[in-house]
Amino acid sequence: MSQTKSFSKSVDLMFDRAADLVDISPGLREKIRVCNATYTTRFGVRLRGEIHTFIGYRAVHSEHMEPVKGGIRYAPSVNQDEVEALAALMTYKCALVDVPFGGSKGGLCIDPGDYSTEELEQITRRFAAELIKRDLIHPAQNVPAPDMGTGEREMAWIADQYLQIQPTDIDAKACVTGKPVSMGGIAGRTEATGRGIQYALREFFRDSDDVARAGLSGSLDGKRILVQGLGNVGYHAAKFLSQQDGAIITTVVERDGAVTAESGIDVDALRSWIHENGGVTGFPGVEAVASPETALELECDILIPAATEGVIHAGNAARICAPLIIEAANGPVTAEADQILREKNCVIIPDLYANAGGVTVSYFEWVKNLSHMRFGRMQRREQEARNERIFRELEALSESLGNAWALSESFRDEFRAGANEIDLVRSGLDDTMRKAFQEMRAVLQQKDGVSDFRTAAYLVAIEKIAESYRVRGH
Repeated sequence: MSQTKSFSKSVDLMFDRAADLVDISPGLREKIRVCNATYTTRFGVRLRGEIHTFIGYRAVHSEHMEPVKGGIRYAPSVNQDEVEALAALMTYKCALVDVPFGGSKGGLCIDPGDYSTEELEQITRRFAAELIKRDLIHPAQNVPAPDMGTGEREMAWIADQYLQIQPTDIDAKACVTGKPVSMGGIAGRTEATGRGIQYALREFFRDSDDVARAGLSGSLDGKRILVQGLGNVGYHAAKFLSQQDGAIITTVVERDGAVTAESGIDVDALRSWIHENGGVTGFPGVEAVASPETALELECDILIPAATEGVIHAGNAARICAPLIIEAANGPVTAEADQILREKNCVIIPDLYANAGGVTVSYFEWVKNLSHMRFGRMQRREQEARNERIFRELEALSESLGNAWALSESFRDEFRAGANEIDLVRSGLDDTMRKAFQEMRAVLQQKDGVSDFRTAAYLVAIEKIAESYRVRGH
């Protein structure tokens, strides 16, 4: 069986495990589970004097909420089964974190490294045009975002292509998220998924029972972390956890091998090295591990798989040493591996919750585009004026007490400042991740038959989607 089919089957198996605990009719259960539709396009682009044909997909899993939402990935392995599985995860993810979107996903079967920037732009615009003319890119119906192999650049091309085709759409900027800030993007979107991993772990470590469930104790400070994949998500998660929470990044796994150091790895330096050299090989001051697969089995407190699906499977799950896994990637643990790990009492914070930071901040960007106003524009200066008045009262009180206490200059500056866009984005993301985790935790503690966070997450999502269908009369 191929890895892609295993990924799709894994999603269905995990769905079924939770759905068995929910009181819904068989018909509604099947309606929630299946992918509504998938569009396949084969289009030609003239490159280097010849026409090259490309295959692209856009899957729409559920339209219980609209628009539907989900990234577009560029990879040679992209196929229909994969995008349908990813679209399903988007449906459950959005429901879990109360983002009012249905689930979708797109992909182009291409290796971006085989083409120049100019060629990639031609290909992207042509693919976008195929989707736009069928409303598979539309602010009110289907809103893509970056995924593996794509980023701000590709989203900018897609947004511009949409505007060329639909020049009178006043909400055109909302047709896609993950854009550069200069094109209507939002501060904090690039870091969002990695930041969400940080907030998820912070919430996990706030509850001593959760921590004890994983056989750990204390806080994030000093915890040894193994990161698999130092792309955008893995890099930001590792950076924030090490620089702000005191965790130690002891191992980083990449395609060409892995590096490990008990004293910790400088992720900024390693990231620069990877960009300059194409991999971790040769990075100084660390111990090299030749096999990426073997490196996943090294001892650590927290394992963060942040690359592709299926990296932890039936063949290696029994050798995974991490007592706590947080799934930064989509589907990194197969259903078979999930069962093995649960039997080992390994705690898994599941993908449909853990990596929801990206779609959450994409939602904020979409709302910003529809409102045609950046966050903080109306209230920031009023907030600063209010804080200044409070600060003056504090100073006056201090003087009346004979200057018995003084406020530091750093406190003065921080207290006086109003929240800017990235402050508000981070606040909203933190609140979203906390609330969703608390809902999972409540189900885990109170619902009979639920013994792990993944089942709890699916159960919360399924019940919300089922209620959405019920109130609409379906």
